[in-house]
Amino acid sequence: MRFSPLVDRISGKGSDAWSIHWRARELARQGRDVIMLTVGDPDMPPPARVIEAAVESLRAGRTTYSPMAGYPEVRAAIAARHAERTGVPTPADDVVVVPGAQAGLYCAMQCLAGPGDEVIAPEPMYATYGAVAGAAGASIVNVALRPERGFHLDPDDLERAVTPRTRVLWLNSPHNPTGAVMTRAEVEAAAEFCRRHDLWLLSDEVYADLAYAGPHVSPRSLPGMAERTVVVSSLSKSHAVPGFRFGWIIGPAELAGHLSRLVLCMLYGGPPFIQDGALAALTADCPEVGEMAEAYRRRAGIMVSLLENVPGLRASRPEGGMFVLLDVRGTGRTSDEFAYGLLEGQGVAVLPCDGFGPSAAGHLRISLAAPDGRIEEAARRIAEHAAPA
Repeated sequence: MRFSPLVDRISGKGSDAWSIHWRARELARQGRDVIMLTVGDPDMPPPARVIEAAVESLRAGRTTYSPMAGYPEVRAAIAARHAERTGVPTPADDVVVVPGAQAGLYCAMQCLAGPGDEVIAPEPMYATYGAVAGAAGASIVNVALRPERGFHLDPDDLERAVTPRTRVLWLNSPHNPTGAVMTRAEVEAAAEFCRRHDLWLLSDEVYADLAYAGPHVSPRSLPGMAERTVVVSSLSKSHAVPGFRFGWIIGPAELAGHLSRLVLCMLYGGPPFIQDGALAALTADCPEVGEMAEAYRRRAGIMVSLLENVPGLRASRPEGGMFVLLDVRGTGRTSDEFAYGLLEGQGVAVLPCDGFGPSAAGHLRISLAAPDGRIEEAARRIAEHAAPA
C-alpha cells in the first residue's frame, strides 16, 4: 500500500533523536538506576493553585467542547500577559490557544509557508523543526550558530541564506539546545532583516521565563514587527505542566482567523478544565516560576563547574533554558558512541545532538530536570566515562 508524501517529509535524523530516551526508559523499567537527563520534562511541581483550579474545574463538570480558538477570558489573559511584557497592545482576537508549543509551531507553519517555500532557521535547532517545516511542504535553510560566538546569531549569515523563495525566519530564544539568549541588538538585526525582505518572523518563546543571564526580548516588541511576527509559547516549561498541553499562538488578527479554521478541522478546541487551570497560572502571581528559573541556573552552574576541567570535554554555560550543551569531540568518540556508552556503562541518559543540525555534531544535550544531587552524580559519572579506556 502507498502512503502520502507527507510521511517522507516528516522523517529524517530529527525524528530519530529520541531513540536513546526510549532505551533509557526501558532500562529504568528493568530496574536499572538511570539518571534521566534526556528531555525537558520539569522535575519540580507546578504551582498548587494551577492544579487546584484544574481539579475544581473537572469536578464542576467542565468536560464539554470549548470555543475553537480558546475561551475568550483565557485568550484575553494571554494577550494581557504578552502586552505587559512587550509593551505592544495585544487584543484577545490575536491569540489562538493550542495544545502546547509544539502544536503551535506546527499550526503556525501550516499557515505561513507551503510547497517550495524556504524557512531560515539557525542551527543547532530543536529536532522537530525540520519535520514541522516539511509537513507544510517547505524546506529548512540553516545558518550556523558557531561555538566561537557563544552560539549567537551572526546577522551576516542571514543575508547569505535568503533567496526569493524565503518566507519565514524562525528564531528560538532562549535557545534549545545551546542555551543562548539573543541580545536586543541581535533581535533588532533579525527584525530589520525581516522587514527589508518582507518575511514572517516565527518566534519560539517557550523558554522566555527561563532567561537568567539576560532579559528575553520578543521580536514582536520592536517597531513595525507586530504585523509580521508570530509568537508561540506555552506554560509547559515555565509552570512545569507539560502534560497540560497548553500553549498559544499570537499574531495578526487575520492569521488568527486562519489558525482558528485549522484548529476547527484538526483539534476542535481544547479541554475546558485545562484552560481553567491555565487561567489561574496566567492571572495569579506564581513565585514558583522564578524559583524554577533559579533552580535551572544553579544546576547549570553545578554541571558546568564539574565538567569544565575534564580532559576531552567542553561544557557551554547556558544563558537560559534548562539544558547544558557538552562537546565530547575531544574524547575521540562520536556523540552517539559517548551517549550510548554513558547510558549502558554509567546509567546516565543524555541526548546526542547530531539530529539538531551539523553545528551540534559531537555534542550532547544534558537536561537539568533533576534534583541538584542527581545533577552532581550525573556529572561525576560523565567525567568518569570521559576518561580514556
